[in-house]
Amino acid sequence: MRYRALVVSGHGVASGRAADSPYPAGTIALQTPAFLAQGLDLSGYFPGTLNLDFPGCRWELQQPDYLFPSLAWTDLHPPETFSFWRIRLHLSERDQAAEGLIYYPHPETKARHFQSPSRLEVLAPFLPDLHPGASLELEVNPQQLRAIPVARLRARLLEFLKFRVLAAQESFFEMDLSSCRAWLAVQWPEASDLTDGEVQSTLDQARTLYTESRLVG
Repeated sequence: MRYRALVVSGHGVASGRAADSPYPAGTIALQTPAFLAQGLDLSGYFPGTLNLDFPGCRWELQQPDYLFPSLAWTDLHPPETFSFWRIRLHLSERDQAAEGLIYYPHPETKARHFQSPSRLEVLAPFLPDLHPGASLELEVNPQQLRAIPVARLRARLLEFLKFRVLAAQESFFEMDLSSCRAWLAVQWPEASDLTDGEVQSTLDQARTLYTESRLVG
C-alpha cells in the first residue's frame, strides 16, 4: 500500500539542529548505541528524522517490526518506549526508492515534542535535495500500518446524516453516543474507523448545520 506524503519541517531535536535542544548531537545519534545493543543497527540511516505529513489523516499503527520498551538512553528524563516499522520511500521525480524505518517514540513515555496524528517520523539514508514542501510516496505493509482519512470520512458522515437530521430535527439526537455508534455500524459501517471524539464532533456539526436551532437569532 502506498500513500502520498508531504515533507514538512520537524522540531530539529532528532538531528540536533534545534538551538534550544538539550541534545546538541541529536537524539538519534545518542539513541543509536542503545538500539544497537538491543539488535537494531541504524548506522545506514541519516542521524535525523524525515518528517512526513498526510493531511486529513490519522495513522493506525500495529505489529511493529521492532519494539524496545523502557529504553534508557539519557539521564535527562525517564526511559522511553520505541517502535519501528520497515517501509520504503518512493521519490517519483527521480525514479528512486529507499528503504527506511518509521521511528515512533510512544507518546505515553515521551517527554516532549509530540507529533500531530497526521505525521510520521522516518529514518532513511541521506536523500539530497529533499526539502520541506517536496512530496513522495510511502510504501507500507497494510497489515501493520494504515492511514485513516479522517477528514474525508467526517465529510461523508456529515452528508449521510443530512437528510436524517433534517427530517427528525432534535429528536435525532436523543440517542446517546453508544447507541448512535451501534446504529451507524449497521447503517454506515465506514464510521467504525472514526473515534468516539470524531463521531461526536461530526454529530455536533450536523446539529448546528441541519436543525432549526441554526435559525434562532
